[in-house]
Amino acid sequence: MLKFYAKLLPAAALGMALLVSGCDEPSPAAASEDKKTPEVGIVTVQEHPRTITHELPGRIASMRVADVRPRVSGILTERLFHQGSDVKANEALYQIDRRPFEIELQSNEAALAKAEASLELAKQHEQRVATLASQRIASKAEHEKAVASMRETEADVAARKADVDRAKLNLDYTTIRAPIGGRIGAAIVSEGALVVQNDTASLAKIQQLDPIYADFTQSVGELNKMRRALERGDLERIAADVAKVRLIFDDGTAYSLPGKLLFSEAKVDAETGQVTLRGEFANPKRELLPGMYVRVRIEQGIDSDAIAIPQQAVQRDAGGAAKVFVVAEDGTASLRRIRTGSMQDGQWLVLDGLKAGERVVVDGFQKFAPGDLVDPKPWTEADSRTPGNNDQASVLR
Repeated sequence: MLKFYAKLLPAAALGMALLVSGCDEPSPAAASEDKKTPEVGIVTVQEHPRTITHELPGRIASMRVADVRPRVSGILTERLFHQGSDVKANEALYQIDRRPFEIELQSNEAALAKAEASLELAKQHEQRVATLASQRIASKAEHEKAVASMRETEADVAARKADVDRAKLNLDYTTIRAPIGGRIGAAIVSEGALVVQNDTASLAKIQQLDPIYADFTQSVGELNKMRRALERGDLERIAADVAKVRLIFDDGTAYSLPGKLLFSEAKVDAETGQVTLRGEFANPKRELLPGMYVRVRIEQGIDSDAIAIPQQAVQRDAGGAAKVFVVAEDGTASLRRIRTGSMQDGQWLVLDGLKAGERVVVDGFQKFAPGDLVDPKPWTEADSRTPGNNDQASVLR
């Protein structure tokens, strides 16, 4: 009996060894999984006409600004506007005490009446002397003296009329009116204050808000680069009635109404190397206020055969150079250096390194290494919003 069990022990041990050995070998399904070609999302490069835009920093500025100042001296008796409201051109804003100016007008009108009476007397005297001179009763010298006296009186009447007109004008100036239409700010002086003619201190400030300006700057280097591209024919000019300027608020939202480019300054700031440009925008809802920081998106040319790829397709090496993975016809992915331009609508414009028809990897970068076989699948922008697809490395290893 003992000999029987002794013969069985080596066989059992051999079976156990074979069982353990079998666990180390991969199953056919597992081996197939390891050799599966990784799927990657790709886009096929196409050439499309694209408008070249630049996003530049800027500030909102009023189209017109006017300080409200008195044109005659006096005591303010009434304020006729609400602070922060919109006023129309020539609308009454302040009232200065009218009584001194009314008295001045009456005095000048009386002086005019006296001068007119003197003129009437001088005319009658000149006519009598002229009659006597024709009859040789009065001398020619007496007639000339009478004519001179009449003309002197006529000049005095004209001077008195000018005084009356000036007094009427000053009386009208006691009502201080808005020089332009726009939004008026705070009242700097109140009723009872003495205001002085031609004083440098203003009573209030009015700013025209519709339409309104956006002043922005661009480096002279970018401007010259764009000009040379237009001269070479790399870019096409945009017609003046087609080009648009758009505003982007500091929170990233876009202003609803497009504007138009008015001019670019003919000089360069010596300290910053920037050129100032100005756009004009409609502002019916008063959303744009002077001094507001904005970013201005300006169209400066059309690239008729532009190549653009999604932002996430471009990777950067340690030196900052732009590179993309390109899938060849045999399915191998290779790394290629490209030269990029500006980014527009989430896509990089490619200046050099890619041709139409080539396939560029957009996602799935962690599944392969350069030179590996990949299984390319068409990629859409909706795929980038799917959880787990944002696996792009910011710097290549």
